[in-house]
Order: sequence, then C-alpha cells, then structure tokens
Amino acid sequence: MGPLDAIWHALNLVAPAIGVGVLAPLLAKLVWRGELRGVALGRLVALTTGACVAVLLAGLVVSGRDGRMATHGAMVFAAALALWWGGFKAR
Repeated sequence: MGPLDAIWHALNLVAPAIGVGVLAPLLAKLVWRGELRGVALGRLVALTTGACVAVLLAGLVVSGRDGRMATHGAMVFAAALALWWGGFKAR
C-alpha cells in the first residue's frame, strides 16, 4: 500500500465518525435552539467528533474489525453523551 492509499484508507476509516460528529450537533442545535444558544457549534462538533473517533478506534482494537454494528451503536451513544456533556452539563 502506498502513502496515498494509506491516507485514503485512514480517511475512510474515520468518515462515519466525522459524519456523525458533524450532523449530530447540527441537528441538536436545530432541535434545542433556546437551550443551546450560548454554546458554540464548533465546540460541540469538536467534542462529538473526538468522542466518535475514539469509540470507533476502540471498537477496531477490541473487535479486530472495522464496521461492526456494536461499534456504530456505541459511536451514536458517545455522540449523544458528548452533546449532553458539552451542551447541557457545562452550563
């Protein structure tokens, strides 16, 4: 595998985590406009994406494979927990 292939492989590995990490805060800011008015969107995106990437890599280490449904379920739970922590608990 060449360097460019390795970069594409790594980006495709974390793509679901980045997708959830960006979409979940956007939807949360849309649904809870009043409650999350004082919280910066960039902060929520950074917290959620970091949590999702960490869970995705932990799932890869534990299960030995990428793309397990349990890992994706844990990633959604981690995104919700990060949104709660960064959006509601911090206030």
